[in-house]
Parts: sequence; structure tokens; C-alpha cells
Amino acid sequence: MNVTVEKDRTLLVDGPASVALASGKAEVFGAQFKASTQIKNAARIVIREGKRLPFAVQEKAEFVLSLGVGAGVEEVEGNTIPQSWVSAYENLREIHKKPAVALVVGRSGTGKTSFCTYLANKLTAQKYTVAVLDEDLGQSDIGAPCTVAYAYAAKPVTDLFRLKPANSAFVGANSPRSAVDRTIKGTKHLKTEIFADQQADFLIVNTDGWTDTAEAVEFKAHLAEAVDADEVFCMESGEMPSFCAALGDALAGFRQERVEYAVAVKERDPEKRRKLRELGYAKYFEGARVKVYTLSHLTVEGEESGELIRQRQAEDLLVGLYGEGREFLGIGVIRSVNYERRALKVFTSVQKKPAVVSFGKVRLDGNLRELPQRIIREEVID
Repeated sequence: MNVTVEKDRTLLVDGPASVALASGKAEVFGAQFKASTQIKNAARIVIREGKRLPFAVQEKAEFVLSLGVGAGVEEVEGNTIPQSWVSAYENLREIHKKPAVALVVGRSGTGKTSFCTYLANKLTAQKYTVAVLDEDLGQSDIGAPCTVAYAYAAKPVTDLFRLKPANSAFVGANSPRSAVDRTIKGTKHLKTEIFADQQADFLIVNTDGWTDTAEAVEFKAHLAEAVDADEVFCMESGEMPSFCAALGDALAGFRQERVEYAVAVKERDPEKRRKLRELGYAKYFEGARVKVYTLSHLTVEGEESGELIRQRQAEDLLVGLYGEGREFLGIGVIRSVNYERRALKVFTSVQKKPAVVSFGKVRLDGNLRELPQRIIREEVID
């Protein structure tokens, strides 16, 4: 379908969909969208299910859309990018330290990922190299679900999901609530690696939406310390009590700036978030098959990993696989355990033989759907 939109209006498109621009000028999260009269050969922006992109029209534009099941289109007045986002970008760019570190925090559904995308796009448009570190375990855009990961952005993008991960750290949980120490450790490790690489002018750290307890506030404060944030951007949505106010007290030693919640952001319910995770699992298990690893040749890590094997409850667990040099190889799912021969059958797309298997807390069925978490039985099964 074709849609014509006048200047100074925004076309909101919900995926699954693809969009091409036949004429005019538009911007998506600070990235210029180029028009082409040759629609068959034009670059198309693909929008994933559960995602929304705002096309801010700068010159009367004609869009060519292909909509999937459940997709949606809406036209609104003005540009949905808040002015505070523009100010935040300008303030970040003025930090002379390189790489300058920006930590983005806020409740779920406030547009943290969209804001991170906007910052990355504005900076790369000025020829800066940007590293984006994604700590949002449950809604990871860069790495596999249940991992912390980072990627380099050398040019504007419309979806961080399209970036190629440079490295990841396995946490094994879809929320830091149950894996605080592992999340902090993984985030700090990757930040140190980015700094050692000396390629990035800016590091943008996206975070999870866990904000509802004092422990969550403390966790975000530890994250800021772990990445040594130069600027903490808090997405303010006007909720009471204010998470940004509570965090401000915990981060008194850090430079802070409140950023407006983007009203055009589409909030996702828990079911939609689960489906997005399943798409993430599918991406990282593409081409996977079952491989057999002998426990005697592996180092097994993770909370209660020994008990899980001893009590025969390791099946369906998500695991992280590492090489001899501790390099992250990828993720897998334990499909079965031969307890007599002490061997694991792991469903994975990893090609290299691992030296370390790190047990997670999430379980996936044969269709890569999350299963309820089991409670370790008290009795030992011989």
C-alpha cells in the first residue's frame, strides 16, 4: 500500500512490516531515510513484530508499505522525538573524554532502546564510532536473550537488532533480578574490553526495566559504577513514585539528566516481550543441531550446576559455551544427559568444541519456548 504524508507529520508503523520511500525526506530515530523512484531496487526498512518505528517527514513523502499480520499504521502531527532527546545528544557530544560513557535507565516501556538508537544515529552521522552495550537480558537487541552483549555502530541504524555482536557474556537469566552478580560482572567485563579495544568514541549502555524495588535502584547504581558512567540518562514518564528521583539519590556522585518518555513508543505486555525473546532464541539457534560433550573434558559453571546434574534436573537448561581462552562461543540448550557416561547432549549452532559450559536458569522446550522454572528437589536421586 502507498501512503502520502505531509511535512512535519510522523508516520508510525508497527511490525511486522517493511517500508520504502518513493519520494520526499524522512528521518527514523535521527537516521535519514533516502527516497528512491526505483521501488523494486530501493532499500527497505524491515520492522520486526512487536516493534514500532516513527518516520518523521521533513519533506512531503510517499511511502510504500508491506504489512504483515498484526501490523499497524498511524499518522500523527509533528515529530514524536522529544526535544529533551535533542538536548541529551548535544550534552553527550560535548563530553571530551573518549570514550564517553552514557548509561540509559528507566522503567519498561519508556523507550530506552529507541533513545539509545537515536543517540547512536546522531553520533555516527557526525562520523563518531559508537559502541552500544546491551544489558537488557530479557529484551536483548544485540546479543542472544539472557546475555549481555555489545556491538559497534559505524553508521546509522533503525534497529539495534541489526548490529553484529562483537562479544557477549552469558548470564543465563531473563532478568537481573535473579542474577545480579553475574549481570554486573558480565557488563563490567565487556566495558573493560571495549575500552581496551580503543575504537569507540562513545559507549552507550542500554539497561533492563527492573525498577520496582529498592534492590533495583541499588542494582542500577552498581551498574553505573561498573561502567564508570560519565552521564546517566533517566527516562522520565511522570509515574509516581518517580524512579528517576529515587535513582537520583542513589547516583548522587554521577552527572544525571532526565529525558522525556516518548509518547509514540508502543509499550509491550509480558506476552509480547516473551515472543520477542523467542525470536531472539530463533535467531541464535539458526542452523543448530544436537552435539555431545563429555563432562570429563568440560568445566561446568553456574549456580547449583553440580546439584542439577547430580539430581538429574539439567535437561532443557539454557547454557553458555566458552572456549579454552574464555572466549564466548554462543548459547545452547541441554537436551539430555547420559548420567552413566557423564555426557551432555546440547542443541547449539556453535561449531567450535567448548571448554566451559555455564549453566543458566532459563529452560527452553523443543520449540525454544521458555518453560516454568523448576525447584531443585531436596532428595538426591541415585
